Amino acid sequence: MTKEDFPLGVSQEALKHVLDRLENDMGLFVLRGLPASKYTKPQMRMIYWGLGLHLGMAVSQSGKGDLLGDVKNFGNSINPTSTTGRGYMSRVNLGFHTDSADIVGLMVLQVAPKGGLSMICSSVAVRNEIARRRPDLLKVLYEDFCWSWKGNAPPGAAPYYKIPIFSEEGGRFSCRYIPPHIYTAAQELPELPSVTEQQTEAIHLIQSIANDEKFHFGMMFEPGDIQLLNNHITLHARTEFEDGETEETKRHLLRVWLCPSNSRKLNSGVVDFYRDQTSGSVRGGFHSQMNGYVYETKVEG
Repeated sequence: MTKEDFPLGVSQEALKHVLDRLENDMGLFVLRGLPASKYTKPQMRMIYWGLGLHLGMAVSQSGKGDLLGDVKNFGNSINPTSTTGRGYMSRVNLGFHTDSADIVGLMVLQVAPKGGLSMICSSVAVRNEIARRRPDLLKVLYEDFCWSWKGNAPPGAAPYYKIPIFSEEGGRFSCRYIPPHIYTAAQELPELPSVTEQQTEAIHLIQSIANDEKFHFGMMFEPGDIQLLNNHITLHARTEFEDGETEETKRHLLRVWLCPSNSRKLNSGVVDFYRDQTSGSVRGGFHSQMNGYVYETKVEG
């Protein structure tokens, strides 16, 4: 499927506005009003994928090579803190974090009967508050941490990589913050040092500030909602939810990780994960054990 297979007409201009706001404004945009009840789930998948083609290039979300992922509870046996466990496959509370691409997009197929509040926070505001309170810890956050690939390392690579949580390039800020990936590396890879006391304190401070009601807001999804976040300048979280008793009443979202043509240039210190620091490049995501990184080097505008 290509963009030409899914023409948008005048709506194409609206999506250009969305991309501009994601990169150059608050890093958040929500599209609401798609009449989800009129379409089947396969049709919603097609609509979402078609819209995504106009927003950027999708990258793999796991070793399965899934470009269009299902965010739902796959059972209580899923442990998001394990080597391969992923939080989006469970119903547990997910603390503030980033995803692993320039933009994360969620389309809502079905909301939970109870819970599942989506919360969003500016990582730029968090960074500035840390600079005000604890400049000593701010320095730590710009230094390298060891991160686990969570079982999705590229061929020939070590099971971990080193990048900072905070970085800047050309006056643009970028945050990558997924604490379980840092703790997993230290706990399960004996060749790595333990997370230091200062690093732990810095990680906890990010979470503490983000959890402060002055720094985040929450929204309940509606079927048909499309939420788009710039991972470099926002953090997001989700409260625990209770599923319905039938498949039709279980919380179900679709997720894409996108690389837009107007993405920011990144610091060379984060290339070990993103692979490419240049603006508009296809970067991030996890190596697919099925096909590898089968991406172009630039996103067409």
